[in-house]
Amino acid sequence: MTGSFAHLTLAFGLLGNVVSFMVFLSPLPTFYKVYKKKSTEGFQSVPYIVGLFSAMLWIYYALLKTNAMLLITINSVGCFIQTFYICFFLFYAPKKARMESLKLLVLLIVIGFGLIVVLTQLLANGINRAAIVGWICLVFSLCVFVAPLGVLRQVIKTKSVEYMPILLSAALTLSAVMWFFYGLLLGDFNIAIPNVLGFTFGIIQMILYFVYKNKKPVIDEKISDFEEKISEMEEQKISNLKDQKMPDVEKLNALTCSAILPIVAKRKGKEHDDVHVVIESEVRPIVLNHNIKVIV
Repeated sequence: MTGSFAHLTLAFGLLGNVVSFMVFLSPLPTFYKVYKKKSTEGFQSVPYIVGLFSAMLWIYYALLKTNAMLLITINSVGCFIQTFYICFFLFYAPKKARMESLKLLVLLIVIGFGLIVVLTQLLANGINRAAIVGWICLVFSLCVFVAPLGVLRQVIKTKSVEYMPILLSAALTLSAVMWFFYGLLLGDFNIAIPNVLGFTFGIIQMILYFVYKNKKPVIDEKISDFEEKISEMEEQKISNLKDQKMPDVEKLNALTCSAILPIVAKRKGKEHDDVHVVIESEVRPIVLNHNIKVIV
């Protein structure tokens, strides 16, 4: 391809390299957290193993082509970065997660990629080999681009974009645009077709982000409703307790007042008898029946 198209192909290829390099570096904050906490916690190694497999697959495809050097450059960098991420993960991962990661690494990289190389070298030749590997790359890339559908479903269900960073979504969308035009201008539809899907899902992700970024998550609404119901129940319970205590307090006051008993004292004078009634306060145990004590 000559003239302006060759320059455009080179330009889109270089831009694709730059944007893809930024995407490869995007997990660095995650691994910084792992380093600080000395634990992988809930993080998974699957994205990095899949990323390594994809980079190796595209390098193999580019080696079978004659004019795809820019694919080799960026995917070689990707292999190095993804290998670093995997080693870092294995170093800090607990035993169970480490064993699962090693099993997936052997299954996907050693067995999967090894079988692709061996079978295509033995059963195909020349142009057919490149076409077969190209179709494998296309199908695998489509599967990788379909994977974020789970994230989109979670965003719609929870109305929360917490686990869908807008910068990463924008970078992936931009990368898909660059590689689509690179593949289109290069005449390689194995590169162009998967990136159509990547661009579409990227646009959907950004639309969902701007739709739900200011909305209250469904989980938070449920928690708020639950807390309101609990507070209402507690207020009702306190009100009932107050209503029950008020009659008891009134009854206690009445009984206490009735416990001040009159004491009658009678004295005899020399010339005539005088009867004096003296009221004295005497607090006695509260009983239902009260007797008046008369002292003569």
